[in-house]
Amino acid sequence: MRTSIILIIGSLFLFCPIYIHAQKGEKIKTVVIDAGHGGKDPGASGKYSREKDIALAVALKTGGYIEENFPEIKVIYTRKSDVFVNLYKRGEIANQANADLFISIHCNANPSSKVHGSETYVLGIEDSRAQKNMKVAMMENAAILLEEGTESNYGGFDPKSPEAIIGLTLLQNDNLDQSLNIASKIQKQFSERVGRKDRSVYQAGFLVLWKTSMPSVLVELGYLSNSSEEQFLKSKKGQVYMASAIYRAFKEYKNEFEKENNVVTNNTNSNNNPIPVVHIDTPTNGVTFKVQFYSSPRKTVLSDPRFNKLNDVSFYEHNGLYKYTTGNFSTLDDAILHQNKIRANGYSDAFIVAFDMNTRITLDKAKKLME
Repeated sequence: MRTSIILIIGSLFLFCPIYIHAQKGEKIKTVVIDAGHGGKDPGASGKYSREKDIALAVALKTGGYIEENFPEIKVIYTRKSDVFVNLYKRGEIANQANADLFISIHCNANPSSKVHGSETYVLGIEDSRAQKNMKVAMMENAAILLEEGTESNYGGFDPKSPEAIIGLTLLQNDNLDQSLNIASKIQKQFSERVGRKDRSVYQAGFLVLWKTSMPSVLVELGYLSNSSEEQFLKSKKGQVYMASAIYRAFKEYKNEFEKENNVVTNNTNSNNNPIPVVHIDTPTNGVTFKVQFYSSPRKTVLSDPRFNKLNDVSFYEHNGLYKYTTGNFSTLDDAILHQNKIRANGYSDAFIVAFDMNTRITLDKAKKLME
């Protein structure tokens, strides 16, 4: 099985073009909204509705709210009507537009009509729920069975193969931390503002997220197999509520992203609201640098086998996520050398974070304090 996974990963990389995505510190300029399924692919079905119709309605409303309130942001839709779009094309659209965020909108279904609630996924693997998440991914990935040229487009990927799904989840992109951040914000809005059951944030192997080179999430609005949830999601009121929730999460994510990177305009207090650090072993004075290599919506013990090859591991909490770091350096140059080592050990998305008096600060502020 291990050999099979390695071969799968190799083939996925072979057919995955490289794009340059937005760099940390830029404003959010382009967002791609993806309505799942469409055309000959209806997706999940309830008694009175189809996933492709609800996903399209919510996607158009979500994009409309962004366009109305942020006219400077370019919103691109992978589809604006009932048409079939190949899974690989959806991510390709986002990459070619050099998008800063990709949001794919879907509905779910389950053999049990009692299951209900909303959940949001990012590309990755999560040991504790691997089997459950795999079933969701298989259902969404099955759309490639309706496509032509799957061998050349997906390198022989089999959407029904557990080994193929596992291989895909190992290809976590370099934006996992930001993807988890926006995913958590979406779930919070669904729960607190719309009153939906929060089924949490998870990681799984979704082909639609595979080739995206920017923060990307797949939103499952709810279960069409649950009669009351189906009625809510097929109603105009329900669709407005869910689209509004995604929009509010986007707005919060945008403001936070730009504020942390000192690009918010008309705001002289961009550094006056530092991020509190919890449970981290940082000196009580002076600026220090650490390398952040992992984020999770659930707490992971520091003795986890995945951390065995890393030294001086600690964590802090931010926006409902647990963020794990390694190293503790007084100079940025030393932190950069350590970052290179951590990336060479397989954590390709590792990046440097700065702290002052046990408080996370931006790198720009850290450099000014060091001066």
